[in-house]
Amino acid sequence: MSVFIAAADQSVCAPLPVLGRDVTVPLVTGGEVTYAALDYAASAPALQRVWDDVAAYAPYYGSVHRGAGYLSQLSTDLFENARRTVAEFLDCRDGDQLVFTRSTTDSLNLLARALPADCQVFVFETEHHASLLPWQDAQVTYLDAPRTPRQAVETLERALADRDPHGPALVCVTGASNVTGELWPVRELAAAAHAHGARIVLDAAQLAPHHPVSVRDLDVDWVAFSGHKLYAPFGSGVLAGRADWLQAAEPYLAGGGASRKVTRRADGGVDVEWHETAARHEAGSPNVIGAYAIASACKTLTEAGWDGLVARERHLIEKVRTGLADAPEVRILSLFGDDAPRVGVISFVVEGWNSSHFAAALSAEYGIGVRDGLFCAHPLVRTLLGSDPQTQGECGAPEAAPGERSLNAIRVSFGAGTPDEHVDRFVRAVRELVTDGARWTYRTEDGRCVPAV
Repeated sequence: MSVFIAAADQSVCAPLPVLGRDVTVPLVTGGEVTYAALDYAASAPALQRVWDDVAAYAPYYGSVHRGAGYLSQLSTDLFENARRTVAEFLDCRDGDQLVFTRSTTDSLNLLARALPADCQVFVFETEHHASLLPWQDAQVTYLDAPRTPRQAVETLERALADRDPHGPALVCVTGASNVTGELWPVRELAAAAHAHGARIVLDAAQLAPHHPVSVRDLDVDWVAFSGHKLYAPFGSGVLAGRADWLQAAEPYLAGGGASRKVTRRADGGVDVEWHETAARHEAGSPNVIGAYAIASACKTLTEAGWDGLVARERHLIEKVRTGLADAPEVRILSLFGDDAPRVGVISFVVEGWNSSHFAAALSAEYGIGVRDGLFCAHPLVRTLLGSDPQTQGECGAPEAAPGERSLNAIRVSFGAGTPDEHVDRFVRAVRELVTDGARWTYRTEDGRCVPAV
């Protein structure tokens, strides 16, 4: 495969300290329990070190690129050093640009705005909406879900070879699925794209928190990811890669910081000379704390050592899969099959259960946080479920009868901060709910599934 795999003999490391690891929540059955946060794929808890670094900097907070005072200069240095740290984390090439954004979604929308004229975009239906939807102003070809990594490469090769006209093209692909956790053949897809004169952007939102990502080794043109999935607080993201399309495009946002020179014309209008650096697409006061938090997370993961982190995650994945293997009511969703390498993201359905009801029972009766629904990847989940695209499951809908298809799915996800006990509790809870049923009834309230108490 085209991603890092930990050595087989690598010992499993301890979970990294994260915020909220000691938070307790009430149970509908009485008492409290330590919350098991198993929804890392949506937002991972912040690393304790990241929080400590941000707190240590907070008293020195100042404007970036906009002041002569000491705190402004300090914050500017911190911001630009964060840019270098993240570029090193991604193993960027000489000449690559790294733009700080708000999220993966923001990063890919920025790139969509920078596409050259008549650019064609190729994207698999399996993508998260963040990488499926930003290309509406381009000519988009949506590719069917492949059932093997090899089929993914072959499908892309055929589509690129058949494009007409043979002009600029961009391929957008995930590194790890936010639904199945399966790793995609990124290096092979990049080679196919480049062989046909196309470029490729990697959505690493689910890959970067679980595996090292090397822009140079994978040979992708751009990579995008979010801080809130990489154990940093909300509100920060990254787009890194080739500078030429970004430099040629009008700024994603117009305003201070993006402009190098603004002058009035004799006719009363305004002429603008835009920066050619990353600042071109970072108009406004930058999110220095967000950038610093991402850089801190990058340092923490690197110093912890990827061998141990990946080995630990594989250990937790095996716990889940082994623990649910003899529960015939549980069906784990997969594109590439049970043996496909994956990160700690597992989606499943339970025969005879409404998925929202099941997730609510895990929360209310066991203190376990998972996600139910279509995971902002509606075409993929519906393909995996075989469900009617016009139907949607909800908590208040009747439970599926035995043998019927679930309209939604349940997703459990974990990472560097997950202790074994949380995964063990999840497996035990699933088995008890499948065997004994829920101890409470549930209803819809403001769009949420809650205990009917």
